[in-house]
Amino acid sequence: MNELRKDPILGNWVIISPERGKRPQAFARPQRIIEKKEKVCPLCSGNENLTPPENYALRPKGSKPNTRGWRVRVVPNKFPALDREKKLVGERLGMFDVMSGFGDHEVIIETPDHDKNLRDQSIKELSEVLRTFQHRIRELYKDKRLRYCLVFKNEGWEAGASLEHPHSQLIATPVIPKRIIEELIGSRNYFKRKRRCIYCDILSQERKSKERIVYENKEYISFCPFASRFPFEIWLLPKRHNADFCSRTTKESISLLADALRTTMRKLASTLNNPQYNYVIHTIPNPISRHGYGKNIDRDFHWHIEIIPRLTRVAGFEWGADFYINPLAPEEAARTLRDANNREL
Repeated sequence: MNELRKDPILGNWVIISPERGKRPQAFARPQRIIEKKEKVCPLCSGNENLTPPENYALRPKGSKPNTRGWRVRVVPNKFPALDREKKLVGERLGMFDVMSGFGDHEVIIETPDHDKNLRDQSIKELSEVLRTFQHRIRELYKDKRLRYCLVFKNEGWEAGASLEHPHSQLIATPVIPKRIIEELIGSRNYFKRKRRCIYCDILSQERKSKERIVYENKEYISFCPFASRFPFEIWLLPKRHNADFCSRTTKESISLLADALRTTMRKLASTLNNPQYNYVIHTIPNPISRHGYGKNIDRDFHWHIEIIPRLTRVAGFEWGADFYINPLAPEEAARTLRDANNREL
């Protein structure tokens, strides 16, 4: 039966329309053999001279920058969306606002191994990638002109990746993105009414119903959200309230996050035959720009990862109405993922 469901944070509606869709397994696509566009991968170990000089790397003590031996490496994007070297200048052109292309755009090379995807990495290896995300956000937030850092991963050509080698990206902007503003405002308004974090309330309800849970360990949980925009959309959150992705730095906590992320991605891979996907990390903005969204932003907000497999196309209705049609109920998606064989892929 078709339903309209409302996102409690943003207030957006989605249409859950299983009558338009297929069985969950039918979303799995045959693997496509993609012709490699690069004869020499610039992100592989030994090709450090093919990238801009590194900003940061995890490598053995005494190892020289921009040489072999690194485990995780961060370099400026060769074709950046925004440039830190530009001056931050704003102006008005009549009724229009314009800013210079100031910001930062980094590539986080997750492993020296060209074929070692996220789901194949060990807990230790993935933990180092997550720690690198935290380090880069903290470093970039030292520049008070940068208001927000978004970490994201494009896996596969349809998801926007231009290189096959496992990597993520970080774009730092001089403004807070609209989507983040909407989440901050929605969280603040809910706390004003209920005196509780909306994400914590969502987690409480999901853990009681158990219908949409994909995986959980001692500290983290992944689930298909009630108002899922896309088939097999997944959110991953810390169970304990926490607004800042960079604040959980203990070895155990990072290892448990790596476990939750890796297990969730393995379930997706097993169910959907290694789908292409995007994920994004939503956390609070640079401390200097938080005052406009309430002095209690740490109390209102809850950081999270959103994972979107690229299984359907956004068409005219979605673009015209900002109103998504999801052909698979999240309850069925979560049930399929829970039952997935979390095998070594």
